[in-house]
Amino acid sequence: MKKGLLWVAVCFMAVVLANGFAWAQPSLDAWKPAFDPSTAKYKCIVSNVSHPVLKGVFAGFAIRDELWKRTNGQIYIDYKPFSMLGGEVEVLNQLQMGAIQGMSCSSVASTNLGPRFGLINLPFLVDSFEKLDKFIASGKLFDHFLMAMDHQGIMAIDITGYGNYGWATTLPVKNIEDAKKVKFRIAEAAVNKMIYNEWGFNPVVMPWPDVPVALKQGVITGLDHTPSVCNITKKFEVAKYFTQINYAQGLFIWLFNKAWFNSLPPDLQKTFVEVVHEVAAKIRKETIKQEEDEIAKAKAAGIEFFKLPAEEMALLKKKGEAVHNAYAQEINKLYQGDKYRPENYLKEVQKFLGSN
Repeated sequence: MKKGLLWVAVCFMAVVLANGFAWAQPSLDAWKPAFDPSTAKYKCIVSNVSHPVLKGVFAGFAIRDELWKRTNGQIYIDYKPFSMLGGEVEVLNQLQMGAIQGMSCSSVASTNLGPRFGLINLPFLVDSFEKLDKFIASGKLFDHFLMAMDHQGIMAIDITGYGNYGWATTLPVKNIEDAKKVKFRIAEAAVNKMIYNEWGFNPVVMPWPDVPVALKQGVITGLDHTPSVCNITKKFEVAKYFTQINYAQGLFIWLFNKAWFNSLPPDLQKTFVEVVHEVAAKIRKETIKQEEDEIAKAKAAGIEFFKLPAEEMALLKKKGEAVHNAYAQEINKLYQGDKYRPENYLKEVQKFLGSN
């Protein structure tokens, strides 16, 4: 009997270890609503993979509270950050099937169901907070971008951000030769694979929940990510260096199941969209300040920051043009529901942002 119980215990621990302690869910006590959500007429489960200390992630709680107030308690956003519902690719499938109603999806993973979203990941296109603001204010160009998953039964309402992409590494990367020695974790996204292949680096495709263990074990030695994310999620405890490439803006795209949204009364649909827009605009401003603060905190904690020489940055940009060309067809593809139907959407955005 004792041997049997011991064997069960060993098997249990093996399963837990194999799943990277996936059963140990983080607490949301610090972000509990100040109201009783059980009375809500409509419930919307929304997922995010990251930490709500990030302004772009916290937006979900801000939307929850404002929407509750503006709808007089009719709609409750049940927001689940921290990868509580799994990695982004699997959660996207849940969203499409209607198992959940919303998702704040990273721009890198969003291309799996909406290839047009890959526009934002193209190297050195929307590569600053200023360019992002200009793109958002573009009207038809940004609206067309948000239609990327409409044909999949998923609507995008707005975006929040998480800063400028660069390299957090366990060894200093001061030039391209240094970068070639790094095993970079990249997201499960076609554009990112193309970028790293063109640059001649060593990418390792990996879901975000698997990163902490992989980084500690040396399976990866670098991250393609932003300084705010790396500092807040404690990746700098292992990766002590950050190279500021600033080749793209990291976004969270606020996605919702169209069938669920359309089930809401028209007045609540209008309020829902207005609240998401208002909160997103406020959070984007806060994200700019947060990146400055997180870089300062990281430097104070001993993290070293580098920039590549100008000629090497120029080389990365030059090689990145091949990614623009290779992915143009996916970005330019039109679907039945598209209201704006440009001949070459990517070229229009490039011209608008002064990148081509």
